[in-house]
Amino acid sequence: MAKQFARMLPEHVTFIEQQRLFFTASAAPDGRVNVSPKGLDTLRVLDDATVAYLDLTGSGNESAAHLRVSPRFTLMFCAFEGAPLVLRLYGVGRVLRPGTPEFDRRAAHFTMLPGARQIIEVRVELVQTSCGFGVPVMTFQEDRTALTRQAEAWGPDGLTDYWRRKNVRSIDGLPTGLFREDEATETP
Repeated sequence: MAKQFARMLPEHVTFIEQQRLFFTASAAPDGRVNVSPKGLDTLRVLDDATVAYLDLTGSGNESAAHLRVSPRFTLMFCAFEGAPLVLRLYGVGRVLRPGTPEFDRRAAHFTMLPGARQIIEVRVELVQTSCGFGVPVMTFQEDRTALTRQAEAWGPDGLTDYWRRKNVRSIDGLPTGLFREDEATETP
């Protein structure tokens, strides 16, 4: 049976920090709902009502586009080892861009990985746990390194080129705000 909490309890934080994989969900008022898997050492619990993750370069930038028009954001964690549990964090998200004081303040919590393009910060409004009985048992083998290796190989100029080609609009055509100079001409 699901249980709800106004804040993350210490046992929730412990569970979250043990997970090697989490999922994010976002949506604009219209268009597609996005669900993305996230891994590597990219998530931080900042306090009992705030989490942030280092958002790495990907084939799209859906979360950033969605957060420009709707702050609703959900993170989900599943126990693939040990006792079954699913934990969801429902909240309000925002994008922190490199070169801003907010980004710099939050970046101090992370080891910057190659390909980092922004930080997503979420103010948690509801924590929900559920049984997780339908989640399979799986054993972690290793983190994949292809993403960070590719970002290192591209270097800063190659990453910027990739972002401009692949990360400035969502699959529904919404602007992501990745580049400040684009924001003046973008319409949400």
